[in-house]
Amino acid sequence: MRGISGAENIWDISRPIGETTAVWPGDTRFSREWVMRIDAGASCNVSTIRTTVHIGAHTDAPSHFIDGAPSIEAVDLAKYIGPCRVVHLKEPGPLKAEHVAAFDPSDERLLVRTRPHIPDDDWHHDFAHCGVDAAHELAARGWKLLGIDTPSMDFMESKELAAHKTLLAGGVAILEGLDLEGVPEGRYELIALPLKIVGADASPVRAILRGPLPDQSSS
Repeated sequence: MRGISGAENIWDISRPIGETTAVWPGDTRFSREWVMRIDAGASCNVSTIRTTVHIGAHTDAPSHFIDGAPSIEAVDLAKYIGPCRVVHLKEPGPLKAEHVAAFDPSDERLLVRTRPHIPDDDWHHDFAHCGVDAAHELAARGWKLLGIDTPSMDFMESKELAAHKTLLAGGVAILEGLDLEGVPEGRYELIALPLKIVGADASPVRAILRGPLPDQSSS
């Protein structure tokens, strides 16, 4: 379990962000500069950071893969708050339409754990992704959001970004880089709001789950 706050279970599904956090090859790694330090005589600690916005748990704006599309401050925040279903893929490979068809879209948001453990500081080129057939199925069935524990909805070498574009066209918001290790399958409440960075193509999020919640069939 990622953490408990009071009597309410809070599952932190964000990844730590720091100098060792893995980023897409060629992208900007996280770095921090201290502008003021108490131990140097300043009245407070103040730091400046530099990083890709595609770091750790993050959400892509439409402008990430379509030039001129809305940037992150214009996304629909309602898609990032509400009930969700956490599922574990049982075999390696992409998320497929047959996987999606097995889940009830009344859960609204689908979070997929592709591997039991994914290191924060180690990059793997063979990460699981969302197949285009699965993206079509999610859109057709009215899912509001898809989250995954890997860096991208498309495979590493993709140039067309077909899964990203299919999800966008179907109104499905995207969360990538989640940490779902140790989170049991089931229903939860998701809260994963992006920062209001004007003109940005993505934003890190502090993604949490509350729950688990009772299954609707047993409520």
